[in-house]
Amino acid sequence: MPRRLISLAALTALFLAAACGSAGVASSATTSTPAATAPLRILVTNDDGVGAPGIDVLVQALRKVANTKVIVVAPLKNQSGSGGKTTKGKLKVTNAKTASGYAAKAVAGYPADTIVWAIDQKGVTPRPDVVFSGINFGQNISQPFIDISGTVGAARAATTRGIPSLAVSAGFVKAPGVPAYATAAKQAVKWLATHRATLHSAKPSVTNLNVPTCPSGTPHAVAIVKVDPSGSHAGDPVDCVTAFPKPTTDVTGFLHGYMVQTNNLALKPKS
Repeated sequence: MPRRLISLAALTALFLAAACGSAGVASSATTSTPAATAPLRILVTNDDGVGAPGIDVLVQALRKVANTKVIVVAPLKNQSGSGGKTTKGKLKVTNAKTASGYAAKAVAGYPADTIVWAIDQKGVTPRPDVVFSGINFGQNISQPFIDISGTVGAARAATTRGIPSLAVSAGFVKAPGVPAYATAAKQAVKWLATHRATLHSAKPSVTNLNVPTCPSGTPHAVAIVKVDPSGSHAGDPVDCVTAFPKPTTDVTGFLHGYMVQTNNLALKPKS
């Protein structure tokens, strides 16, 4: 009998010790918090100028993405068609705002100068994780037009400095129509969601995205395509209604209503 009492007492003591230990572990686990993840730093630029509507739509869309910091550095004035041109020497930069009032820096120079100032002249520190260039007014499709595009020129400048980039454009539309900025911004955000986890692990590249402004109907799904070498029909009318098989080039796809995306765009214009 005494032996049994001792055994029960011992078991009770062991149970209480185990329970207290478990409670201590649980308490420790609930009070510990993981280290906060730093916001993704997104630099936004363009070639239409800091006050253009397209860049403002893009900025507002990216600001809604969780855990991001959006930094705007854009040309002071419209610099369309300037390609990858840059200005020698120290660049003049002033405070500015986008069309809806988001704080920005305006560079008195070309689109690629915004990257020179942000990265080479250390205007933006820490350096951005990704660069978005656009949303451009008018499509940038086919080799000749891609190579003179300031939108693409800025994206190329970023990627040559080791930063992945997306150039995004909305197709031309006659006034008083509005280019497909909202659709292009939505697709740009989708691109970010798809590639966010691999931005630092993959080799930096330039992606060129073009969204048609449809006279009727809506744009078709994104088609991954090659660059058309000639560009002879890049400005032809767009048809978003008539059925068309999956395209292979940016011009063919765009004219038939597809949102066209070219991956791993060449970092330098073809000579």
